Amino acid sequence: MTTTKKALIAISLLVLLFSLVNLAKIFLRDYEEKQKMEELILAWKEQGDASPSLLSTKANEPVMLPEFVKLYERNPDIVGWLQIDGTRIEYPVMQNLQDAGYYLNHDFDKKENTSGLPFLDAHSDANGASISLIHGHHMKSGWMFKDLMKYKQESFYREHSTFQFSTLYEKEEYEIIAVILSQVYRKSDDVFKYYQIEKVSTQDEFNSYVQNIKQLALYDTGVTAQYGDKLMVLSTCEYSTENGRLAVIARKLK
Repeated sequence: MTTTKKALIAISLLVLLFSLVNLAKIFLRDYEEKQKMEELILAWKEQGDASPSLLSTKANEPVMLPEFVKLYERNPDIVGWLQIDGTRIEYPVMQNLQDAGYYLNHDFDKKENTSGLPFLDAHSDANGASISLIHGHHMKSGWMFKDLMKYKQESFYREHSTFQFSTLYEKEEYEIIAVILSQVYRKSDDVFKYYQIEKVSTQDEFNSYVQNIKQLALYDTGVTAQYGDKLMVLSTCEYSTENGRLAVIARKLK
């Protein structure tokens, strides 16, 4: 065997070894991610049948749902819980008021994590804003908001037209009004930007927002929203275009 062939074999073996090590790291990371999420889900469900929280006992103050008590004590950045049937989306929703993008790369225990967690936009208030925007990563592993891609198919929407979101104080159900593809645009681009919810306050602005959403919709849901409705926008990356985004927009059911 020539020296050249020996060198090529050695290089190939090194590349193979490097690839196997990387695959093992990815597998281990995904396994740890799954374990952490299962632990959070278990903590959420175990408290569901507990007595109401005593964290808010003053007159006229809302009482925290029992599901949140232990999780809130563990990390008061939790503001809600999102669940969509037919997907792996069953996660706490976070909001760090000092750093809006903190949960882009931190887990529930505030450790650095590339998957992060779904989090409320800086201009959102889970308990009061007319439009709440939740960001989440589109992870190749399937975690976070990747399963929102299922809503590209109208058939999936027809079977999963609602989802559940609980604030710290109220269980809510949302009905999807549109699924859109869009982008993160430059500030100078004079186009509709669904993520600029801070610019929606008046009735005319709300009606214009809904109209633009319906024009971008991938299919007709037959559902719309009226001024006074509370909207929720679930947003994630979509890779068919540069800086692409997919957003699922829903209204709170009364």
